[in-house]
Amino acid sequence: MKMRFLPAVLTLTALAGIPAICRAQTPPPPPPGWAGSASAGLALTQGNSDTSTVNAAYELKHDSGGPMVFRSNGLLVRGEAEETLTTDRLSLDGRLERKLSERTSVFGATQYLRDSFKSIDYLVSPTVGVSRLLVKDDRTELGVDGGAGVVWEKNPGLEVQTDGAVAAGQQFTRKLTATTELKEKVAALWKMDDFDDALYTFGIGIAASITAATQMKVEFLDTYKAKPPLPGVDKNDIAVLVSFVYKFQ
Repeated sequence: MKMRFLPAVLTLTALAGIPAICRAQTPPPPPPGWAGSASAGLALTQGNSDTSTVNAAYELKHDSGGPMVFRSNGLLVRGEAEETLTTDRLSLDGRLERKLSERTSVFGATQYLRDSFKSIDYLVSPTVGVSRLLVKDDRTELGVDGGAGVVWEKNPGLEVQTDGAVAAGQQFTRKLTATTELKEKVAALWKMDDFDDALYTFGIGIAASITAATQMKVEFLDTYKAKPPLPGVDKNDIAVLVSFVYKFQ
């Protein structure tokens, strides 16, 4: 009986010594590819005053699994009161990153802004810079970036202004629960010829999942132009947006 069990014991001992990688090859996960979200919201009031506000936004990311990552996002806010336009703002951003390490990247980015109530026909600023993830784990991500480039700004009745630009930003994401997420973002753009002429944007929002692919989101946005281009234009604009979000990947 002892001799009968000895070959089996030797076989199991030999298998235990073989590295796991030799016994089974686990295929690497596929590249993430395209992912993002689209959202829209509508607010209406009728009675003593008739108002309507619509907002639409998107976030897009492409990661092929290599060193290059593409990101883009956009936001449109348009509102009317008593058939008079009260809000008209469109912002677009595009960014191509090349990873230098797990947490550090270089990037080229372009931002576009049109805001009729800030008397900005258009503001376009391409920049290049460096971004760094300070914190990254399963629940939290905190990143900062900085760069330099050019800014073109056109205001009603004025010539196009061309200046060098310095840009900086900070992004924070936190999963509060399995179905709730907090996002916060700050961005600044300074003109090199006059650092007092700056554009600051701040946004913070919370999104709660309805299904695996849909969310309801409440977001607070603040846009501050330190030097309005024309008299009578307020420096600060604040918006609170409620929207329905569809996520895809």
